[in-house]
Amino acid sequence: MSFRTRSYTRGFPYSEYFPAGVKWLLIVNTVVWLLYFFAVRAGSGHFFQHFALMPAAVLKAFAVWQLATYMFLHDPFGFFHITFNMLTLWMFGITLERDWGTRRFLKFYFLCGVGAGVCVVIANALAGEWNSLTIGSSGAIYGLLMAFGMLYPNDTVLFGFLFPMKAKYFVLIIGAIAFLSTFNADSGISNFAHLGGMLFGYLYLKSQRGRRRTFDMIAPIERRYQNWKIERAKKKFQVYLRKQDSDRDRWVN
Repeated sequence: MSFRTRSYTRGFPYSEYFPAGVKWLLIVNTVVWLLYFFAVRAGSGHFFQHFALMPAAVLKAFAVWQLATYMFLHDPFGFFHITFNMLTLWMFGITLERDWGTRRFLKFYFLCGVGAGVCVVIANALAGEWNSLTIGSSGAIYGLLMAFGMLYPNDTVLFGFLFPMKAKYFVLIIGAIAFLSTFNADSGISNFAHLGGMLFGYLYLKSQRGRRRTFDMIAPIERRYQNWKIERAKKKFQVYLRKQDSDRDRWVN
């Protein structure tokens, strides 16, 4: 668990604590978790298994929707599971959404979540675990952590609410923990989803930086064009001034 601290030169309105994307993700995840919880208590929880991520269903029955729907399911009796994910989503997501905008933020969130799902399907299929079920938004959440560490590397986060450290070191630590945890097959945690979300988040941000570099190649041309327009305007103005001087001279003579 972690907490971030930032300093702002301007006020931080209360409404910005729950921007639209983060707010609706929190609402939908919580509502689905409650429905799943009461469905299990009523003995009909098996219905929700159609939306969990199963390699056999995705690769053999082409249930590709599971790559997205699994993100909204959490352990119905694991209160810590959904609490950690939603708290982390709120802590780190509000800054990203405020800086990116809702559309780009949600695009990134689902890209990391679906990408993490693809990694889980491939890893479990290679291990022969075709009928394993994976649920949770951790892949998307770890993608958000990766983005925060890359975009705000020197911001301070509190690891375990106790140890302050820079965001870039925090991301390295949780990435290392997820990697080492993959060697524990009986952990009950899909660490491939964590690593997959971080991987897709990293690749997306790097590709965006590459695109910005491509756009920068056009900037010198645009600047030349603007300079040319300014110089042309100056010349026209100079011609106009010379003409006015000439007319004034004839009038004086």
